[in-house]
Amino acid sequence: MDLSRVMSTDFAELDYRKTPLGDLVLRRRKVRELDGLEVFEVKLGEAFLMSSLFHEVEVALADLGISRLEGGDFDVVVGGLGLGYTARAALKHASVRSLVVVDFLLPVIEWHKQGLVPLGNEITADPRCRLVHGDFFALAAEPESGFDLASPGRRFHAVLLDIDHSPKNLLHERHAGFYSEEGLRRLASHIYPGGVFALWSDDAPDAEFLTVLKKAFTGCEAHVVRFHNPLLERESASTVYLARRS
Repeated sequence: MDLSRVMSTDFAELDYRKTPLGDLVLRRRKVRELDGLEVFEVKLGEAFLMSSLFHEVEVALADLGISRLEGGDFDVVVGGLGLGYTARAALKHASVRSLVVVDFLLPVIEWHKQGLVPLGNEITADPRCRLVHGDFFALAAEPESGFDLASPGRRFHAVLLDIDHSPKNLLHERHAGFYSEEGLRRLASHIYPGGVFALWSDDAPDAEFLTVLKKAFTGCEAHVVRFHNPLLERESASTVYLARRS
């Protein structure tokens, strides 16, 4: 890390990397408007990927998805590690037997293993959790190999996805095929019958995407999650799509 990039006690750039998707930055800052609250942020290029200030929807993604399952001893995949809120929320469910978290950006995995982010030590210390460096979308398109390269063709009870901003606002154009009927059918083949696919979106519910989702899954719905935005002093909202493998 280039220590010259650390600017002050109120703002620190903890890591900066060049990646295939653009410049990746992890930074920590204190928000004076919120009594000096310490906030961790991830930027990719000019876009904010994640902030510890807002993580209600990431938690809801895990809680809503896993709550739709019946029984216990669930094997779960999380697409997108970020700051770890979805992974930790999934691990809080005693019914989760194993968790595979797939992230395309190796530095993000390293931040957790090195304890650079607040939840890193907690997540990596849980023996049920394994962090995998890989392309979620490429793995989703290959049911024969699947998300667990150590166990080709392995299926899961739930797949929780938080990577793109929405099904139409993508981090990379190559992700677009995943949100098609064929792409979603391929994903469904990774999931046990009765299992669940849950997807985070920063946009309002998209009727067109729901129509496509219903061609590959059953019981599809768009759940709006509302949360308080302390910076804007108003309510914000995101969407969690829920669908069941028939």
